Amino acid sequence: MKTKMIFSLALVLLTTVHCSFSQDLLEILESEQQNDPQFTPATFKMTRIAIGHSTEVRGNGILELFVANRFWNTPADRSQSFVADRLSSRIALEYGISDKLTFGVGATTFDGLFDAHLKYRILQRSNEKGLPFTITLFQNMSYNSSPIANQAIADDFSDRSAFTSQVLFSKKVSKDFSLQVSPTYIHKTLGLADNDPEDFFALGIGARYKVGGHVSVVSEYYRTFNPIKSFDTFDTFAIGANWELGDIMLQFMLTNAVNMVEDAFIVQARNNFNFRNPNLNFGFNATYVFHLRNRLKNKN
Repeated sequence: MKTKMIFSLALVLLTTVHCSFSQDLLEILESEQQNDPQFTPATFKMTRIAIGHSTEVRGNGILELFVANRFWNTPADRSQSFVADRLSSRIALEYGISDKLTFGVGATTFDGLFDAHLKYRILQRSNEKGLPFTITLFQNMSYNSSPIANQAIADDFSDRSAFTSQVLFSKKVSKDFSLQVSPTYIHKTLGLADNDPEDFFALGIGARYKVGGHVSVVSEYYRTFNPIKSFDTFDTFAIGANWELGDIMLQFMLTNAVNMVEDAFIVQARNNFNFRNPNLNFGFNATYVFHLRNRLKNKN
């Protein structure tokens, strides 16, 4: 009898400890919105769907460390590496200035892009009668630091800069399914030929479907209406899965996009989405969330 009592107490204790440490990322992100009970919980939970941004913004005092990787093979007879021929990584930091405004900076190894962005949520879907969707404005600026072989191309800061403007519309269709539409305008003057446009118009569509308590399937597609003329490009597509592990979100995906900044991956996808090298790239992202304000309060 005493043994059973000890076992029961131990089981209760283990269950309590497990519950206290098993708060997943979904609960943490939804807690950022508890001050606004009239609004629905986050539509996508993360600031990105797969390769592009979602309507979600970081809460006030929340810092996000975002690490993205792309692996792909080159169309050669012999592979030069064990897993993949090429690798590109992007490291970014995003900080919630307020509950509606997020600022982020990042750098990419493959194409030498340094970028910064602002996201501002202007409207959020209401739980009751009201707006049926969420609207977020996204503005990105990038700087191309890679060498330019063509001497005829001007080499100054303005010509190496590109700008991406998006209006993100999202709707939580059901408790498991979310949808987003992303009208996009891109301005970039660093073209490879004189007949390349400097202004691009594109439309992105993204979706998320929750298949379990911690796992969801995501997909994105971007259609560019006036593509680059100096070389062949294709519409960008990605499909993958998101896995929530505490304060960490892991994303696994297949995509035809090597680049990871909006002005590059939307209009510069050189390969179609299929299972031929190097058309199919494997992507792996990791996001870690730091609650800076909560930690400062705990220290005080």
